[in-house]
Amino acid sequence: MRGVNAMVHGVLAACAAAILAAPAAAAPDIRMSTTTSTEASGLLPFLLPAFEVKCGCKVRVIAVGTGKALEIGRNGDVDVVLVHARPAEDRFLAEGLGVNRRDVMYNDFIIVGPEGDPAGVKGTQDVLEAMKKLAASGAPFISRGDSSGTDQMEKSYWQAAGVTPRGSWYVSAGLGMGEVLTMAAEKRAYTLTDRATYGAYRARIGLAILVEGDPRMFNPYGIIAVNPQRHPGVNFQGAMDLISWITSPDGQRRIADYKVNGEQLFYPNAR
Repeated sequence: MRGVNAMVHGVLAACAAAILAAPAAAAPDIRMSTTTSTEASGLLPFLLPAFEVKCGCKVRVIAVGTGKALEIGRNGDVDVVLVHARPAEDRFLAEGLGVNRRDVMYNDFIIVGPEGDPAGVKGTQDVLEAMKKLAASGAPFISRGDSSGTDQMEKSYWQAAGVTPRGSWYVSAGLGMGEVLTMAAEKRAYTLTDRATYGAYRARIGLAILVEGDPRMFNPYGIIAVNPQRHPGVNFQGAMDLISWITSPDGQRRIADYKVNGEQLFYPNAR
């Protein structure tokens, strides 16, 4: 009998040791849709690994325009969205599609174009005046045309300037910011871009910053959890963990630390 008891105790001890030695189950992945600027600028590849170590999870990023990023959230296909189009974000919240929006960071929009500046907008700090000059000059302008935050802002500038952009000079590309900057460089054209993506592409495209500094070109980013009451299958806890971290002192410091060629591209502003 003692032998049997000893055997049982040995088996139980071995099982307990195996359980203790087994690696902890990985936390569920977090799915995030975001604007192309956060990915193309290199910010997310710089930022997210530190969070993934902390959470023991992976953040699966879908980088598209803001309009598409919010649509993916609307369908419940991601857990959290990180975008930059405040009116569209507010609609997303008002419709009950998202909860717990938090400010994360900001930069600004700029108009870039060929060094020769055939439209004569260089040094203009009034973005609406610059849009009028661009339209009057007939110089080529490449629009993202993809309902992104940048595209929505560009359209608001044309409208406020009283201009309806049409004609062969105006190209609606339906592409992400990096592709549009490359296209503008090839065609020696103008475009509106966020400063971060331009900073990441500047060395390879040769376009100059021609219009900047208008307060209307302020570009804030917000993060929003998809509402679990609308989509019970989302990883709401993971979304909230990411929101808490990216707006924490650690996450905010890392955003400020991200630079390309010594230039800071995003400025943290979580409250």
